[in-house]
Amino acid sequence: MNKTQLVDVIQAKLGEGATKKCAETALSAVLAAIGESARKEKVQLVGFGTFEMKTRAARTGRNPQTGAAMKIAASSTLSFKPSSVFKTVAKKSCAKKSCKKK
Repeated sequence: MNKTQLVDVIQAKLGEGATKKCAETALSAVLAAIGESARKEKVQLVGFGTFEMKTRAARTGRNPQTGAAMKIAASSTLSFKPSSVFKTVAKKSCAKKSCKKK
């Protein structure tokens, strides 16, 4: 599912009076709020999951082409940990044969 399809689903959930522009604005506002807040603190959405900024320490790695040692700078990344409710829903929806590994 891409953003356009998600906007269509949101519009349908909001009801007949909602426009695509309204649904797109709502989605953008939610994503912006999560992104801004997660930089400062943990964002926990009960039944969905938790967004949190994590830092990675500087470390030494290897160049895969040459094998030479190289320094990898410290960095920050946004992580998402799904809730147990979300995992349960995902497992139930993937119980079909099409989701199973061959």
